[in-house]
Amino acid sequence: MKIAFVPSTNLQRAAAFTFENMRDYYAHFAPDWDAAKVLAVTVNLMNYDILLGDDTVGVIRLQFEENNCILRDLQVIPSAQNKGIGRAAIKETERLALEAKASSLTLRVFKISPAVSLYKSAGFVIESEDDRFFNMTKPINR
Repeated sequence: MKIAFVPSTNLQRAAAFTFENMRDYYAHFAPDWDAAKVLAVTVNLMNYDILLGDDTVGVIRLQFEENNCILRDLQVIPSAQNKGIGRAAIKETERLALEAKASSLTLRVFKISPAVSLYKSAGFVIESEDDRFFNMTKPINR
């Protein structure tokens, strides 16, 4: 099935994807978060739906600062995980970053997230860390 990326038209649905996928992390680290708070902090980002065939299965959120593209969020619903969608989303993020003339990609991920291995295998390296997060970066090849 074909994977596609389109600008999000339903930001509430995108916020719900994030909240549902991150529910356990929010419960542990930010118990006052809900889908409305996710929407509030993501509404001004570049939001893209991830489509698998005709179904919306996730979201990518980007922010650009100077020569850097920040991957603020990459979420794939559980039933669509482990099918190459996350890797395809990272490649699309790189394409969008190149298009915007960014020279690097950065992200922040919970240390306990299974996504850490995906990011490492995609070429991201840990630049710094704190008690909860890895801050990762990847240069963009022009």
